Amino acid sequence: MSIEAVQLGLFANRISSVADEMGAVLRRAAFSPNIKDRLDYSCAVFDARGNLCAQAAHIPVHLGSMAYAASGIINAFDWQPGDTVIFNDPYRGGTHLPDITLMSPVFEAQQLIAFVANRAHHANVGSETPGSMPISTSLDDEGVLISPTLLGRDFEIDHDFMSHLLRSFGEEDGADLVAQWSANRRGIERMGKLLADYGSANYLSNINALQDYGRRLATQMLAKMPRGHFTYEDFLDDDGQGNFHIPIHAKISISEKKFLVDFKGTAPQVQGNLNCPISVTAASVYYVFRCLLPASAPTCAGLFSPIDILAPAGSLLNAKFPAAVAAGNVETSQRITDVLLGALNKAIPERMPAASQGTMNNLAMGAVAQDGASPWSYYETIAGGTGAFPGGKGLSATHSHMTNTLNTPIESLETHFPVRLGRYEIRRHSGGIGRFAGGDGLVREYEFLKPARATLLTERRNEAPWGIDGGGSGQPGKNTLNGKQLAAKAEITLNPGDILCVETPGGGACGSLSPEGEGG
Repeated sequence: MSIEAVQLGLFANRISSVADEMGAVLRRAAFSPNIKDRLDYSCAVFDARGNLCAQAAHIPVHLGSMAYAASGIINAFDWQPGDTVIFNDPYRGGTHLPDITLMSPVFEAQQLIAFVANRAHHANVGSETPGSMPISTSLDDEGVLISPTLLGRDFEIDHDFMSHLLRSFGEEDGADLVAQWSANRRGIERMGKLLADYGSANYLSNINALQDYGRRLATQMLAKMPRGHFTYEDFLDDDGQGNFHIPIHAKISISEKKFLVDFKGTAPQVQGNLNCPISVTAASVYYVFRCLLPASAPTCAGLFSPIDILAPAGSLLNAKFPAAVAAGNVETSQRITDVLLGALNKAIPERMPAASQGTMNNLAMGAVAQDGASPWSYYETIAGGTGAFPGGKGLSATHSHMTNTLNTPIESLETHFPVRLGRYEIRRHSGGIGRFAGGDGLVREYEFLKPARATLLTERRNEAPWGIDGGGSGQPGKNTLNGKQLAAKAEITLNPGDILCVETPGGGACGSLSPEGEGG
């Protein structure tokens, strides 16, 4: 290995550590369980044109969507030192309204060098339903839309604007926004140290070398893959508005230097909130492509340079404003991943897994002031089984693919909210049966101690996670209230003593059973 390669590796690790430290600050400064316990946030560093330079190992759907759309935000402002812009607009680089992004520039001697950014999930963004994840039919139903706006200048928060936002949110969300602000401040400080050590000219030279290295890695990977067109189709259960068995179709065309993903044949945008802005669709494609590359590859814009994406405007995966998108970010992104992995299984079956649970099992709950109780708002995603692969079983009770959060610890949930966890256990035998079994899902059971309302946005309740090479499908998930089965998308009113149970899907299996009937 050459000295230049070693030096580039050190540089890549140093810039990635900036994003890592931003995440540590955000987690420690945040108040809400969504950020400090579930880790529903992401941090990244971009160059002056909005190209991704480094990211922490946070949430793929956050980071991929930022990587796709950062340049559009950057070009909209005349940036000055100390600026911070805030936004959550899904049609301008966001994902869905609860994910709020803060972006700040990094200057060296009055030269714009880079940007730091973080995105975090807020449980209250002004929706009429607690948790701000309603079964919506328009973006207006989902909360307050924040178009890219200056949150502060000269390293000072605009308190009038912050107060305006918090009239629709809550005090805890204000504390979390300050935590996000602090994370960017730390990122600016650490980037300043990096620039001082390297000098701006040497820093920019290293950034160019890093992007070139990413492009070479991607091109080398493509050169080893089989040429051709590989298609797959899978289905979403429903949109909560009477539309069922919603198709997502993809054709992956692989050439020596291009990875083209064409989603022609996917359903038109729907009345419900499974629609994706194009940035979320891109995030899913980037994630799958990144999984094909070595774990040591630096996650930068150069890595994604061979990718072209075609998604018809007005389709489920390139929805038009003001289509509802709350579940597109969390549910449809997972199905896009399944479809892409299914297509790639036809090209490189020796490397592809079966379908994982294919849902984030979104549960939003709480009480608003008019419910006659102290207002509270909470949101979580719930882990499930992952797909088996050639050579190994799937993992149980794990968040997979487009999410990388944790389940909220019982102690934190019961301390913050009037809820008691009666069961939290592995859903045994829910993984697919085969030579290598799929991972098992979870059972998570909530007893409500005070009146509340809840929303479920879940998938894989009808369409089971598929197996590969003769392996069996995972068990679909199931939602029940006091033992009575609920729909995959449901808004419910809860009384003290009510018990809500979420059973998450298992992953698909790989390979058929041996003649003796024994799995691997």
